[in-house]
This record gives sequence, C-alpha cells and structure tokens, in this order.
Amino acid sequence: MNAVLGIGARARAALRLSGGLASPLDAFPDAPYFLAASEIIWVGSSLPARHPRAVLTAAPAVLGRVASFSSLPHDAWSAALPPAGRSTGNVVRAGCRRLIASIDALGDPHGFGELLAGRVPVFPLDRAIVRVNAVAAGYRAENPEAVYAASRALLGFGTGLTPSGDDLCGGALFGRMLVSMDLRWREIGECLARDAQSASHVISAALFSDLAAGASFEPLHALADALT
Repeated sequence: MNAVLGIGARARAALRLSGGLASPLDAFPDAPYFLAASEIIWVGSSLPARHPRAVLTAAPAVLGRVASFSSLPHDAWSAALPPAGRSTGNVVRAGCRRLIASIDALGDPHGFGELLAGRVPVFPLDRAIVRVNAVAAGYRAENPEAVYAASRALLGFGTGLTPSGDDLCGGALFGRMLVSMDLRWREIGECLARDAQSASHVISAALFSDLAAGASFEPLHALADALT
C-alpha cells in the first residue's frame, strides 16, 4: 500500500470506484500513468504539478505493476476556469499580447511555441504551419466548424508523450473556454476529444479531454487566473 499525500478530484473518484487499485497501461507499462475504474490517473512521488488526475504518493510507484493505495485524503484538488465576464475577452487578449512581447524573458519556447516568437518550429512541426494557421483563422472568424476541421488534422501529430498537435489544439480550446463558455465550443471540444481516442493514444486523449473541458494542470490555471 502506498500512502497518498495529495490527490486530484478525478483521480480520487476513480480510485474510490476501483477500491484503491490501479493497473498499468498495457501500451505504456513504463509510464507513470495507470488505469483505475476505466480512468487514467497520473501517479508519482515527485509530480511537477497538480492535476485532476494526479496522485502524489509518499513513495515512488512501481511501474508496470498494479498499484495499491491506502486511505485516500478527504480533500481533493479540482480545477476550474475563472468565470467569464463581459470584458474577459479584451482583458485576456491584452494580457496575451503583453505575454508574447515578453516571451524572451520567459525562457526558450519549444514546439509550436516557436511560432509565438516569430520562429519556424523544427521538423516535423514545420510541415504543419499551414494547419496551425487554419486553426487560428477559425478562432478569429468565430467559426467552430472550421476550427474542428483544422484541429482534427493535427490530432496525433508531432513528438513527445503528448503529441504537439494535441497540446496545441487542446490548449487552444482551453483558451477559448476561458474567454467564453459558449455551448458551441464545448460541443466542438467534445467531438475532438472523441476523435483523439483513435487519432492519438490513450494518455494524450485523456489529457486532451481535460483541456477541452477547461480542467488541466495547475500552472495553466494559474496563467488563466492571471490573464483574467
């Protein structure tokens, strides 16, 4: 049994249903992600950030083996977007402009973040700039159908445990939900989350669905709070 020091709300609900047991993912036996009651959870003793699916443990999880957890904390961390107000869109846009203007002071951007610095991302991401521009154009035009088509073409594309295309499209949906909770964007997010289950892999699809629902890593929520 591994003592739980902190837990996300989604992970806590899943472990309560599974009786405190979590199985390694067949496709990723050496990754710190496990399956509990059909939900993917993220387990470790030195996790870099809180997340609704995260379980912070006293000892490192033994990868590739069923994990068993002792009593779960009563309190669980949950993520939510700040409430959108009538002026939120303009405030967020102004904040983003200031953020981009100071990007050199924030460290070296990676992946598609290179585009924010006016640079061309490295291969293979450089091959998808037209698709990324199409996603941005769809958001500027307030056209959910165009955003869906352009985003769908990026799912599963790129490198990393979560492909860069998934991160970009999920992050864009998260940002759009920050500005407005319009039902149309929620529906597009739900459609893309379903598509990600076959276009990407199980871990990235789960994290994408969280982004599309406006519930993700704590630093991203801190940024959302700062921008509003």
